Amino acid sequence: MPGYILDPRKSFVTYSDEEDELKFTEILIMKARSEKAFVPIADRCFRLLSIAAAFLLCAANQAPAQQGALNGEWRSFGGDPGNTKYSPLDQINRDNFQDLEVAFRWASISTKVTKDNPRIRAGQFKAVPLMVDGVLYVSTAISQVAAIDAGTGETIWEYDPKSYERLGRPANLGWQHKGVAYWGDGDDGRIIHTTHDLKLIALNAKTGALYPDFGDNGIVDLSTSLGKPVTGRIITNAAPAAICGNTIVTGHVVADGVVVKEGAPGHIRGFDVKTGEMKWIFHTIPQEGEFGNETWENGSWKYTGATNVWTMMAVDNELGYVYLPIGTPTSDYYGGHRLGDGLFGESVVCLNAETGKRVWHFQAVHHGLWDYDFPTAPNLMDITVDGREIKALAQVSKQAFTYVFDRVTGEPIWPIEEREVAPSTVPGERAAKTQPFPTKPPAYDRQGVTEEDLIDFTPELHAEALEIFKNYAPSSLFTPPKLDSEGKPVINMPGDGGGTNWPGAAVDPESGRLFVPSFTRPVIFTLGKPDPNRSNLSYTPVKWAHAVPGPQGLPLVKPPYGRVTAIDMNKGDHAWMQPHGDGPKNHSALKDLKLPPLGNLGIYGPLATKTLLFVAGGGRDLDRGGGWRSISVYDKATGEYLGAIPLPRPVNGNPITYMHQGKQYIAFTAGGGRSNPELIALSLP
Repeated sequence: MPGYILDPRKSFVTYSDEEDELKFTEILIMKARSEKAFVPIADRCFRLLSIAAAFLLCAANQAPAQQGALNGEWRSFGGDPGNTKYSPLDQINRDNFQDLEVAFRWASISTKVTKDNPRIRAGQFKAVPLMVDGVLYVSTAISQVAAIDAGTGETIWEYDPKSYERLGRPANLGWQHKGVAYWGDGDDGRIIHTTHDLKLIALNAKTGALYPDFGDNGIVDLSTSLGKPVTGRIITNAAPAAICGNTIVTGHVVADGVVVKEGAPGHIRGFDVKTGEMKWIFHTIPQEGEFGNETWENGSWKYTGATNVWTMMAVDNELGYVYLPIGTPTSDYYGGHRLGDGLFGESVVCLNAETGKRVWHFQAVHHGLWDYDFPTAPNLMDITVDGREIKALAQVSKQAFTYVFDRVTGEPIWPIEEREVAPSTVPGERAAKTQPFPTKPPAYDRQGVTEEDLIDFTPELHAEALEIFKNYAPSSLFTPPKLDSEGKPVINMPGDGGGTNWPGAAVDPESGRLFVPSFTRPVIFTLGKPDPNRSNLSYTPVKWAHAVPGPQGLPLVKPPYGRVTAIDMNKGDHAWMQPHGDGPKNHSALKDLKLPPLGNLGIYGPLATKTLLFVAGGGRDLDRGGGWRSISVYDKATGEYLGAIPLPRPVNGNPITYMHQGKQYIAFTAGGGRSNPELIALSLP
């Protein structure tokens, strides 16, 4: 196979004979500019030298760095296709952010449906709205879509696919949805929506009408092209699709917690944005004859499932690439039935969005046993390292690593080392002997637990923590789960929720910094023999993400328990770190110690602007909500905590910002579950 090939466990680049040779030439040039040797790939390289020489003349005229959400809009989940979560707006600044007030509150159209149908137990309203041409677009927790006036909050149109009439409870986390996607070409603007009952829908952005020439009268059935029969109870769609050029790229949720080795596939598909026709399918578990199939031993590729993208993706429209953060194969904590490294589990994969062909990949966890799926889209940013300009990709993770690559070639910007890790003691299991460890940037949250990590505010608390810790085995990152009968269980740190979760990180394209919220929560997983009448796995979890207790109800380990870390991506070093939230410093055992902020546990959504960093949820104590009903504001250059914006309700995900009729707004979704869901917008008086 022609191509540039590294060890399959590491970055991998390949091009098929049918693909554009100019794209391959660009990789040659990027490698040459890095002043590193390029692996020979036979005579094809020499045939391309004349093309490469000509291409060098225009290489300096590449598009500028990722600039975030432009023109006062917010057109993608992360503001722009590269997922920067950055806007250059600065009307709201450090001098006036505390003057923000509620501009409008939009009551979700899901409320009437759920009140009329008590069987529908909608979850939190998590969707991140888009703002295009003065209109907000948002999906509800039950797969509806609404267009809302960005200045008044009035509903312009609404669309209800009535997924709840065809589906009981969607797979995994049930009724919750994270947003829609937008595609525009001149006067043709389309809202692309993926529903819980596996429908891909194209709506006219101005009217909400279906496109009769897209799929079957505006709807494509996503349940029919995965190679196996599936339903919305087995897999579901709860995240916006990615759009690159004229291609819609879809992933999906696959149910966690399965007790059988057979699983629903997590394959990725590309569809034409105009017709809905499926253009390609990328097998996240390689099929027979495909690259990586040999990493699934004993034919396990035939029945293993998941290995899916349940979260968002990032896109580079200039390159025509889409970047996939892929999750864990079934089952999450025992892999004795799927021996081998298991590509493309827990990998970043770069695809050509037009053809679906793999350009490069990197597997961050071999033979995953910790549910360390990538929970969020990578961040695309342009950086300068040792004087070399690089189109970079930064992928934050549950394990609190930031994996950084040249997004054109897949080459790590700093070395990523394969290091020996602990073996598994579970019969039939064979954990990978090594795992990848980035040498830069440093981890941004705690990894593993030893006595040195235990809480030590007072000698008494430390003694209690030591006594509790005797019940557990010290661990490092990638220590495999044990059997419940083996005695002291292993503490996983970070736990299966992170580190970092789906709200992800934000980019400052001006300084080249990455802002990463994270939290510290040790958990334990133990395995045991399942009921053979219910499971064909040798072992399944007995304790599942079981929280580890600490002395007097305090955390077992030292703070901070929630934090925000700024990473200088030009140097690969941390620029600053701030505990996010007060944490338990007012606990009866601590209140007289006059401690600084300790950080709160939680999942926080970042937003960067020209001068500020906003982090939603879990902030420092306010008169109401204890910091959860607030957006914390930091000086993005120094990390100085500037104060908080009090909110009527807690934010469920990422806030956005936009400009409408000369006024800057911050908007977010809130409520759901047991309270009425709504979209809230703030602005200056």
